[in-house]
Amino acid sequence: MGLDTDRLWIVDVEGSGGFPPEIVELAMLQVERLALTESKRHWFLQPERGIQPAATRIHGLTDEDVVGAPSMADIADDVVMWLEDTPIVGHNVKVEVEILSRSIPDWTPVAAIDTLRLAKALRPGLKSYSLANLGTEFGLSEQAAACTSARHHSALYDATLTALLLIHLLSPLTSEERRTALADADILNPKQGSLL
Repeated sequence: MGLDTDRLWIVDVEGSGGFPPEIVELAMLQVERLALTESKRHWFLQPERGIQPAATRIHGLTDEDVVGAPSMADIADDVVMWLEDTPIVGHNVKVEVEILSRSIPDWTPVAAIDTLRLAKALRPGLKSYSLANLGTEFGLSEQAAACTSARHHSALYDATLTALLLIHLLSPLTSEERRTALADADILNPKQGSLL
């Protein structure tokens, strides 16, 4: 499959801290032709086993915050409908692939582009490739905050920052260079060796 930037879904999850972790927040944003679209989906989700204090310290969500929220099973069909046949993108996307695949066993991504891998390849030599550091390094953090009114470790903020990072990294490239960079950053690409 030749990857291009016609349509991609940027995905970020926040977990419950349990083992295995359950999704407590899911954000999905669509990027078309290297531009954020108005198409986005965002849910808070109620896990079966509750949110662990260690996870709350990271993302700030508690069991009280998700009382009455849908379960992952409640929204699974909608998620599959939007993600079906479309590559997903995430920062350290292996996490999103693993937790979504476990939560929605009938879903398999057609491609999973890792912006962590993409940033390392296209901007070598940085001290840190964390999403927060890349947002600061490239001046994208304030834009993500303005778009979401949220903070780091909110799924909506992190997905937005990941989308802005993807656009920033790919915009200077030619179409052919973009296709190559996306294929190289696809963790499911057998030529790269699956990380799963």
